[in-house]
Amino acid sequence: MQEISIRFLARRTGISASALRYYETRGLLKPQRNRAGQRRYPRSDIRRVSIVIIAQKCGFRLRDIKELLAALPQNRSPTAAEWALVSQAMRAELNKKLQQATNLRDHLESCIGCGCLSRNACHLLNAQDHLT
Repeated sequence: MQEISIRFLARRTGISASALRYYETRGLLKPQRNRAGQRRYPRSDIRRVSIVIIAQKCGFRLRDIKELLAALPQNRSPTAAEWALVSQAMRAELNKKLQQATNLRDHLESCIGCGCLSRNACHLLNAQDHLT
């Protein structure tokens, strides 16, 4: 297994070394240490960090990303079958987020000029709450 430095990983992914260290504290990355105590990452972490970046841009929280990444191998690139499982889970969550965004878009006009955010009438605030 080829290992890379934090500097190399930061340069390849466009993420700062401090962000990579933060990802480590959150359990997203698990580098090894060499004899001098320096972090050494498997080359496959380039792909892993890229997944984190993309997932964050899509609105995933780090704890959710950590759960998704738990299904992937730590020290090698995922196989097509392993990635398919993770991508299906991400797709389901993205579809949910898209539905929520569509709902927001479609009901925003009903709030223009109203300003009430009535618990009885607001489709955005009170979509599932039937308290009167």
